[in-house]
Amino acid sequence: MNLDIAENYLFQVTPSQEDEARQLIVKKHEAALARKAKNGSKQRVFADLTHERSLLERGARLVAGMDEVGRGALAGPVVVGVCVVDTATVDPPLGLTDSKLIATDLRDAYVPLIRGWARDHAVGSASADEIDELGIIGALRVAGQRALASVEARIGPVDTVLLDGSHDWLTEPEQDLFSLMEGPTHAPVTGYTQPRVVTRVKADIACAAVSGASVLAKVARDRLMTELDREFPQFGWATNKGYGSSGHNLALATGGPVRYHRRSWNLPILAATTHEEKEGLGTL
Repeated sequence: MNLDIAENYLFQVTPSQEDEARQLIVKKHEAALARKAKNGSKQRVFADLTHERSLLERGARLVAGMDEVGRGALAGPVVVGVCVVDTATVDPPLGLTDSKLIATDLRDAYVPLIRGWARDHAVGSASADEIDELGIIGALRVAGQRALASVEARIGPVDTVLLDGSHDWLTEPEQDLFSLMEGPTHAPVTGYTQPRVVTRVKADIACAAVSGASVLAKVARDRLMTELDREFPQFGWATNKGYGSSGHNLALATGGPVRYHRRSWNLPILAATTHEEKEGLGTL
């Protein structure tokens, strides 16, 4: 799977739909604030551009927040979102934060607002086959580079990438004896220029560009897995999104994996044959 397929799941919207999305978010946000005030609960702190603006003030021209989704799933691709800001970028949409903390209907509503707010955006993906071949970190690297190459084709190279966490999984490792023993490497991604990478723990919550990237990646992957569920409904991907739920595990154990599963992983398979072999279809 290449970046174009994942990108297709961020649907285009009309200006009226964008207005409706903004109104929904404002309504839900105000209702949540009212409930917290009534209950005396602590108000949630939402993402802002404090860290991104600090990087821009220190010389960065384009700062890309980047986040991934699907790392721990048993099936489907890993998807990486990119959200680019610059010195002209205004404050983010109201209530933006890590996608895991946003209700499903609101995540969908945020997509057109993020796309209108960011200087540019993209999602890239790496398939289950690529995860099996390259390992999860190598696949994350490919997906992130594909997303950045998509942005670079429109606005030029991004010079600084902000990653959630403490590990830089985007930068190509230096070639030495140990890296060569880790396994195969991927072919260079056309149009990708290696940026400076900055890591920050909990950037997906605090840094608006990373929050925006997390929402784009989550929505794109969720929509893709919902579509794949129509082909293989026995796994329940419309609800579990390819993660190891009880229903997904049971279907794997009884029917075996299909082409979207990560076969190099420790899948809960009891049967000796795959789903395709049982159906007598060979590899789908």
